[in-house]
Amino acid sequence: MSASKLILLAVTHEQLQRLFQSALGAVSYQVAIANERLTLERDLREAIPDLMIIAQHLHWISGFDVAQDLLERFPTLPIILFAEEETPSLLKRAIQIGISDYLSPPLRIETVMRSVEESLRRANRLGDWTRREVRRTTASLQKRVDELQKFYLILNAIEDGVLILDDHQRVLFANAAARRMFGIWQEEAIAGKPVSEAISNVDLMALLSTDLHNVLPHNEIAFDDGRVLSAQLVAIPKVGTAITFQDISYWKQIDRLKSEFIHAVSHDLRSPLTAILGYIDLVERVGPLTEQQREFILRVQQNVQGITLLLNELLELGRIEAGLDTQKELVCFEEIVRQAYESLEVQARMRSQRITLSLPDQPSTLRGNPIRLRQMLDNLIGNAIKYTPEGGEISVQLEVQNNQLILRVRDTGPGIPPADQPHIFNKFYRASNVPRGVGGTGLGLAIVKSIVDNHGGRIWVDSVLGKGSTFTVVLPYEKKE
Repeated sequence: MSASKLILLAVTHEQLQRLFQSALGAVSYQVAIANERLTLERDLREAIPDLMIIAQHLHWISGFDVAQDLLERFPTLPIILFAEEETPSLLKRAIQIGISDYLSPPLRIETVMRSVEESLRRANRLGDWTRREVRRTTASLQKRVDELQKFYLILNAIEDGVLILDDHQRVLFANAAARRMFGIWQEEAIAGKPVSEAISNVDLMALLSTDLHNVLPHNEIAFDDGRVLSAQLVAIPKVGTAITFQDISYWKQIDRLKSEFIHAVSHDLRSPLTAILGYIDLVERVGPLTEQQREFILRVQQNVQGITLLLNELLELGRIEAGLDTQKELVCFEEIVRQAYESLEVQARMRSQRITLSLPDQPSTLRGNPIRLRQMLDNLIGNAIKYTPEGGEISVQLEVQNNQLILRVRDTGPGIPPADQPHIFNKFYRASNVPRGVGGTGLGLAIVKSIVDNHGGRIWVDSVLGKGSTFTVVLPYEKKE
């Protein structure tokens, strides 16, 4: 054993003290004596001994009580009990407390040394095992801490905002981007607080009040300074909810500038196109035309009329996007859906398509522009008929759910490729698998989306290639007074 080992004696009998000092000092152990409780506490504060020898009877307390107290504080400390006589009850209590060994008269130096060295060896083995377990456990914990730290750094480094709430909508985490988006500069300012107190934004509160089963895939969060965020909300089992934010202000601005440019160009082109059609009508008055000339003039008329139709749609789209259709009234959406269905039903039957209509039992009212709502329905149902092959099926379904009107238009057409789906509501965009001979300007769905947005709603598509598409429109329900 190392000569630097410190052994503390809690023995009040002077003859025993000398015996232990003589035996232990002979092999260069360091020996300290605690004659009273205060001395014992002082020695333990200064240095924890490698081993203690405690007499069964101390003049200030029972040796068993001292040993029990020390083992609660220092579980791996080896303690040898000196008992004046060996009894079964004494041995039983020593084992229960966890004492390493015991000594009793007559004492011999070799007996003392054997007990001390064996107790130290057991303590060393226990200490080695404890240190290995501590290293193993702390290594695992440190690895987890490192992983969490990396995860935290990654979340704070990304440009998208991330907000995580518990089941009671208290803020568990908000990364740097999310805090910056909402003008919060200190993480401590929102951590643990209800989100309604930490963040003031009407659109965000409306999103959080939505039933998670009916939440939209994409939601917009608007700010007074003109910024717009795209928000996605998902439920996390046993945690709460997570919301991710992307700043789409730049793309909104680009889209607005593009719309203004298209609107200006469309407006300027209408006059010359009208003039072209007028002069074409006058050509025949100059003199007779050959069949070939008539064919050429017909082609010019058809193309000019096609361009005029495109310009009219562009101007109409610009009017909707500019918010000029501000006049809204309380309308029965169910009746508008029925009218659109009945006007297009004959067209579907002529193509041998099976078309069905499902309407809710309760009134489906909203505040809107009936002309624009009818235009939206004509485009959606008309597209379903146009792209569904003969013999296919189309369904129009309207239901009222959680103060929302939900319209679904399903078809069994060719479906939309996944790569095209994020872009189908863009102006002039047509899917890459449009059947040959099916015409269109690529503005119909852009007009539909603008009408939906203008009515405070949302629209998206679910489509499987080769199986068909479902367009879902969600509009705010408003009860009649």
